[in-house]
Amino acid sequence: MKFIPYGRQSINKDDKKSVLKALESNLITTGSHVTKFEKKSKKYFGSKYSLACSSATAGLHLAFLSIDVKKNDNIIIPAINFIASYNMLSLLGANIYLCDVDSDTGQMSPKLILQCIKLNKLKKIKAIVTMYLGGYPLNIVKFHKIKSRYKCFLIEDACHALGAKYKVSNKFYKIGSCKHSDIAVFSLHPVKTITAGEGGIICTNNQNINKKILLLRSHGIQRTKKHWIYDIKFCGYNYRLSDISCALATSQLSRIHDFVLKREKIYNYYKKKLIDSQKEVSIINFNEKISPSYHLLIAFFNFKKMKINKDFLIRLLLEKKIIVQQHYIPIFKFEKILNRKIDIKNFKGTISYYDNAISLPIYYDLSRKKIDYIVKIIKDIMHKHGH
Repeated sequence: MKFIPYGRQSINKDDKKSVLKALESNLITTGSHVTKFEKKSKKYFGSKYSLACSSATAGLHLAFLSIDVKKNDNIIIPAINFIASYNMLSLLGANIYLCDVDSDTGQMSPKLILQCIKLNKLKKIKAIVTMYLGGYPLNIVKFHKIKSRYKCFLIEDACHALGAKYKVSNKFYKIGSCKHSDIAVFSLHPVKTITAGEGGIICTNNQNINKKILLLRSHGIQRTKKHWIYDIKFCGYNYRLSDISCALATSQLSRIHDFVLKREKIYNYYKKKLIDSQKEVSIINFNEKISPSYHLLIAFFNFKKMKINKDFLIRLLLEKKIIVQQHYIPIFKFEKILNRKIDIKNFKGTISYYDNAISLPIYYDLSRKKIDYIVKIIKDIMHKHGH
């Protein structure tokens, strides 16, 4: 048996045709395929603006630059998060405040954000950066109320949530519509809902933010009607996405409903197969007010009832050719951050989540046969190493 990854892309004949068509174009960067993808993604999200960029990390960097994050600006981000936001904010010299997360979701809650503000005696906040771990968009309306109260920006790190929706007054809004945020950033990495190989999307309804990102994305260059005459408005970057990548992303976007639906079916099948083992392992669960993208299949293991720890369980699964992951190691555990004064007592939810959560394989082409195998191995391990 080949190794079962925790996530992977699904590429079909239409995707390949789309890429080949882009390769045969006169322009394979800053051409018509980029424009087409941006128009289609804008329509899909329901946002006023949608811009493609070279990665979600680039997207987050552009988002922070577009709201003029400066040295010593106060930014709140969750302690459970991929390191990209922290790195980009560090490079800008911002004061980064890690917020504890809920032990059952791995995400910030409105209560925990307010605790973070109080604990750190923050009177002025530049931005709050949410992160929809696993593709489950929680509390966005309540976060918007905190944003309004503190007159700060709200940026959605929606890298996991492409295809997710949330419900307000019996109406669903797509993450990316920016109805309750200033900016949303998505990832087009191969393990995400759709892929461009690498790439990102930035959505906003703010014209000024959009204009600034457009300039920053391509060296700060502002062109005139004469193509040989241009000006430099900002010190910018080369964060463009090629036509080849956008052609693949456009083709993938046409399948997004199918992608999300299949992930939901896999999620429900896992739950069904593990229902008799809920005391030892449970699948993350949410209410009807959200429609997730199901990017991750987050499972919580009760290691107190088992004779092994998380690290040993991952090793045992790897021996059976099952690749799982942990999303994520708390940011304050990294060497780069260890020199900061972090009081672990303020991160009880984070520690609890990290100690017990593992991401099981979930991707479009994952068969029930493989899920049955994964569940069988998990149950065998629990039987052998349980109390």
